[in-house]
Amino acid sequence: MIFEYLTIAVYSISLVLIFMYALAQLNLLFNYLSAQKKDDNSPKFDLSNIEEVPFITIQLPVFNEMYVMERLLDNISKLKYPKDRLEIQVLDDSTDESVLTTKNHVRKLQEQGLDIKHICRTNRKGFKAGALKEGLESAKGEFIAIFDADFLPEQDWLLKTVPYFKDKKIGVVQTRWGHINRNYSVLTKIQAFALDAHFTLEQVGRNSKNHFINFNGTAGLWRKECIYDAGNWEGDTLTEDLDLSYRAQLKNWKFKYLEDVETPAELPIIISAARSQQFRWNKGGAENFQKMSKRVLKAKQLPLRTKIHSLLHLLNSSMFLNVFIVAVLSIPMLYIKNEYAHLKNYFYMMSFFVISSIIFFICYWHMYKRSYGGGFMKFIKYIGIFFTFFSIAMGFSLHNSIAVLEGHFGKKSEFVRTPKFNIKSVQDSWKSNKYIKKKISINVIAEGILALYFAFGMYSAFVVGNQGGDFGLFPFHLMLFIGFSYVFFKSIFSRV
Repeated sequence: MIFEYLTIAVYSISLVLIFMYALAQLNLLFNYLSAQKKDDNSPKFDLSNIEEVPFITIQLPVFNEMYVMERLLDNISKLKYPKDRLEIQVLDDSTDESVLTTKNHVRKLQEQGLDIKHICRTNRKGFKAGALKEGLESAKGEFIAIFDADFLPEQDWLLKTVPYFKDKKIGVVQTRWGHINRNYSVLTKIQAFALDAHFTLEQVGRNSKNHFINFNGTAGLWRKECIYDAGNWEGDTLTEDLDLSYRAQLKNWKFKYLEDVETPAELPIIISAARSQQFRWNKGGAENFQKMSKRVLKAKQLPLRTKIHSLLHLLNSSMFLNVFIVAVLSIPMLYIKNEYAHLKNYFYMMSFFVISSIIFFICYWHMYKRSYGGGFMKFIKYIGIFFTFFSIAMGFSLHNSIAVLEGHFGKKSEFVRTPKFNIKSVQDSWKSNKYIKKKISINVIAEGILALYFAFGMYSAFVVGNQGGDFGLFPFHLMLFIGFSYVFFKSIFSRV
């Protein structure tokens, strides 16, 4: 009976943690809906008055981006802003032939009168954080705009964002990500779905109530004074953006999130690229929980609600670990439920996952409706994309749980960039991309085994107990089977 009680205890704790996270999401939904009713009366610079136009430095941290560098540089060169108040730094840590092609393209833009510099380091110390920090030393701008290699801001991006810095307490202005290849595949659709939830529900929901949010690593601007006051960029976590964001807000700097300013970018189109990005984000989130949670709890100026939201924000990625625990233990729980009649009362805990799922369904529907509009047919389409997203997200739970555990236990690893493809339609070929990882991880094999495990879970629904089976967990096991099968087969066959 020790095994049975231990299984029930661990399973129940994970369910409660997921439920708490769902309640926090519901609170963010109420915040989001409330924010839609408020007018933004923020003070703004008048950029038509040359005396109010601040000097801006644009930083482009890149590493081996030969497929998108020309697109990036051409796009950034077209931004509308007084040229005598603008400089561009290409922070190039590349180790391949893209260094030369980038250098040549930068020279052409310099000949056109653009203040643009090609800055190369002799080592990658600190990875992206190190490049940004080194570039900051020579940056002339009072404000620093940052774009990753796959981002394509609209020409009036600076004109829409810079004015908000008239409020001297604003340390960061962050914009919403868009997706130039959202409809490329099922994989890009579910990535876009997840990111849209973050950039609407979560960012607005937190920012509107002055809870901590994060600069998202790109498509935003920093006040240089804020960066220095917060302690500058640090490369001891894989999500340096989240780290500096929390340090800045603990110093009482305000963040301004602009939902209505969209900055298009490219989503990973193959699963190996998505896996590397997910691993970095989830491990970095856990690393930042270890680094920042005590500081948040000790901050006397923060209200309790902000502390709770901050801790749950830092624990975002750890929800994958709880989902994975619940998934793996659900089959033993099915057998325990039907073998030990006196333990059946404990199984009311299972309803927490159902309630949590309903909360997520409601929250994400409001996000989806905001992006695509309402109506019956849109709702039917939403049901399909929600359950596809939910299934595949659970299919990533082993991969992301390993990342989370490494982060919490302090295992250090290299910053692995996400390969870019410059591909928008299925007719374009990606197979010649030199940056694709070709090695199959042992984790992929484990995911295949887990797909079979949850197939066994579906079979078990028909044979457990003596009352003709128990189908309460069948939909859950079906979604897990679909999710792990998708991740396994895509990881094996979507390769060169």
